[in-house]
Amino acid sequence: MTSAGRWAPASRGIAAALAAAMLFGAGTPLAKLLLAHASPWLLAALLYLGSGTGLWLFRLLRGKPRVTLPLGEGRWLAAAVVAGGVCGPVLLMQGLALTPASTSSLLLNAEGILTALIAWIVFRENVDKRIAAGMLAILAGGLVLAWPSELAWSGDWRGPALIVAACLAWAIDNNLTRKVSLADASWVAMVKGLCAGATNLALALLTGAQWPSWHVVLGAGLVGFASYGVSLTLFVVALRELGTARTGAYFSVAPFFGAVLAIALLGDAVTTPLVAAFVLMAVGVALHLAERHAHAHSHSPMEHTHAHVHGASDPHHDHAHESFVAPGTRHSHPHQHEPLVHTHAHFPDAHHRHEH
Repeated sequence: MTSAGRWAPASRGIAAALAAAMLFGAGTPLAKLLLAHASPWLLAALLYLGSGTGLWLFRLLRGKPRVTLPLGEGRWLAAAVVAGGVCGPVLLMQGLALTPASTSSLLLNAEGILTALIAWIVFRENVDKRIAAGMLAILAGGLVLAWPSELAWSGDWRGPALIVAACLAWAIDNNLTRKVSLADASWVAMVKGLCAGATNLALALLTGAQWPSWHVVLGAGLVGFASYGVSLTLFVVALRELGTARTGAYFSVAPFFGAVLAIALLGDAVTTPLVAAFVLMAVGVALHLAERHAHAHSHSPMEHTHAHVHGASDPHHDHAHESFVAPGTRHSHPHQHEPLVHTHAHFPDAHHRHEH
């Protein structure tokens, strides 16, 4: 296999993860502008609903086919929606009510490390010293970026515990979503957005939130579509190609993109912590990009459906078709993987979730 063919899926996954981080990070300063006109809980609901509704319209206009998850995968998606779309926001809102913003911003960095720990310990993704060091560098960059000039804490442990619990819920969501990452990414993101949006809207209205003006609703919907919908779609693509821990690491650079946009939109100053965070995150990303993991491994027989490239450049998808398919064609259909033993560089993607 050529080097280009071997690393093409990884390159797509890395680009998707970084683009997802950029879109999600950009949503933070934009949402901050909208917070002046809507309660935090209601705004979260509008962002999620904008995500789900926008992706529904996109799929409708593009004539996307109906998606049916393989038997047994529906439970993974349902659990991911409950963990990340329902439990996560509720826990966060309760925690924020008891915790100063300075402490909260630091605690929210726990999501990335919890995502990686669950992937490594529970789902047995492979990890080496380079990947662990890169993850720690990116996490350190996030901490530097979020570290306040004065750390305030009331001494009440319940608030921080609830925020960390919210991060744990989102980390579980990230790992469960990987289980359905071969499904149509925009459909997975649409379902999560609509379910999470409807749940948060009901909770916001029950707690007395006031409906904002139509232009705030429209603005939140557009921000939600880009920063939550398109971002989550790209995140699912990255999960498919890179695995959970590596996708979570790349996605952890999102606060840096948000800080850069805040400078452009809100006039925030370029600070020493921002420069330090950039250096640390750049080192972490570079360590991940330099990963070369190769060994002899075996593939068990399996049958599934997902987009893939046909041809000898990808030995995992060099299968027969009823009619001629030109090499290099990218398409999607149910296909069978025959038993295969070989050696090449790989990531813990959908075809390389083996033990080490």
